[in-house]
Amino acid sequence: MRWHAMASHGAAGGADQTAAGADRPFAVLTWFYRKLGAQFPAAVLTMELATAPFIITAATLGLFTFYYDAGKGQFFTVLGIALGLTAIAVGVVLLRTYPRLRPIKRWIAGERDPDSTAKAWSTAVGLPLDLVKRDLALPVLLLIVPGCVAAVVFLDLSWYDFFAILAGSLVSMGYALILHYLAVEGGMRPVLVDINREVAPRLSAEVSAIPLRLRLMAALPLINIITGLIVAALTSGGQGDEGLGFDVLVAVAVATTVSLELTVLLSKSILRPIADLQRATDAVRKGNFEGAVPVTTGDELGELAASFNQMLEGLRERERIREAFGTYLDEEVAEYILSEGFDEEGVELEVSVLFCDVKDFTRFAANAEAPEVVRCLNELFEVVVPIVARHGGHVDKFVGDGLLAVFGAPENYPDHADRAVRAAIEMAREANDPTRAEALRIGVGVNTGRVVAGSIGGAGRLNFSVIGDPVNIAARVEAETRETGDEVLITAETKRRLSEEYELEPRGSRELKGIEEPVELYAAVVPEREPAKQRRKDEPRSREAAEPEHV
Repeated sequence: MRWHAMASHGAAGGADQTAAGADRPFAVLTWFYRKLGAQFPAAVLTMELATAPFIITAATLGLFTFYYDAGKGQFFTVLGIALGLTAIAVGVVLLRTYPRLRPIKRWIAGERDPDSTAKAWSTAVGLPLDLVKRDLALPVLLLIVPGCVAAVVFLDLSWYDFFAILAGSLVSMGYALILHYLAVEGGMRPVLVDINREVAPRLSAEVSAIPLRLRLMAALPLINIITGLIVAALTSGGQGDEGLGFDVLVAVAVATTVSLELTVLLSKSILRPIADLQRATDAVRKGNFEGAVPVTTGDELGELAASFNQMLEGLRERERIREAFGTYLDEEVAEYILSEGFDEEGVELEVSVLFCDVKDFTRFAANAEAPEVVRCLNELFEVVVPIVARHGGHVDKFVGDGLLAVFGAPENYPDHADRAVRAAIEMAREANDPTRAEALRIGVGVNTGRVVAGSIGGAGRLNFSVIGDPVNIAARVEAETRETGDEVLITAETKRRLSEEYELEPRGSRELKGIEEPVELYAAVVPEREPAKQRRKDEPRSREAAEPEHV
């Protein structure tokens, strides 16, 4: 355990360092986010749209001059028109986008109820794709088509040059859209990191985005097309009126035959390890901790796979502990102790306590061999323990030849008294069946009252148990079955809390050992054992009646 704790600490420390390294490029954005507050989303979007589109427009026109002869006056005229059209397109996009930032701005400003937080998160995550999809037609209609017409008119080109310039402009627009998507995604990261600090870790993204595969498959070939056009322009010395169209075709062909193949290989090298991680996480989500992620690379993805395998080892150890708890404790108690709702300080609540003990066990043990004693006790408990679980109780402890069961903790059933009495009657009927000739016979006592439930112990040894007078009374009530000759005795406190009708016979108030006040007792009549077929048909289902609440 100590080694795993040290390994987990080291893994956590490494993860923190990795996260810090990954966020280092965004340190400036984070600083601006802290300074600008609610104005940060609009400022990031404005800064990105006020720079990149104008630079790309000017660079695209500069590239065109290598393919078409144009004087300075013509070039600056077309450039002025193109930049003006760019400003109009950017202005329209900004005016359409600012209202969509309101959920993010309100959250940053302090409106942080669950609904506002959810809206801010979904808006920030979905903003990059939303902008690309919603405003895809604007640069084509407001910038590219009018700009290409202006270029043909002012450069005195033929009408079919419009299509060559249009093709080149669309390539540049594709590059600009990818750049815009990634820039907005990076700009929203400080906001999203802040939002995720305020809420529980999300179990799914729930918002659409461009898949990583598509980003790689589109971005890299597009960059290679632009690179091919630039290289061709710089090395050809100009191709006249037909140069641009021809070079666009060549660049597309090269990107398709060479760059696309390399892009596919690169995509697979990245996405295959990610797919392995996705399959492993799905298996863990379904409760399978036995798998592992193959470490197929030595890069960051390989380190991530190795870290995931370390996490799986920790989960397997936790599962082994839980299974061991389930062996030595009731499964419900083990899950409750491992849950976040477990209160180590203990709680006070009302429960029904059942105590059963073997009659004349001392004489039996004195006349039997040790293996025989153990075998008979185990056979008895094989009968009674499932009955306790079937009625919603849990075995608090085994006390030699006796058993203490609790109904109402840790699962707070409102009908705990009924459950305890039904369990007691069934236990007596099954364990004391006359057909089991060599079986041990039991007496059962049930009492109801307020107890303290919690982890009891010390020096590193704890046991989830209940303590209080009701527990002692239940044990004394069971002992009284030897005096009355009954199989099941319950107290008046239990009888008062029953919501169902049972066949009860009064036994009067009796003095119990160690109990100051006399306790009124009732004998629960145990019906005769039913035939096996009928019993299976009517046997109560596990966890019946009301839904429980953990204490």
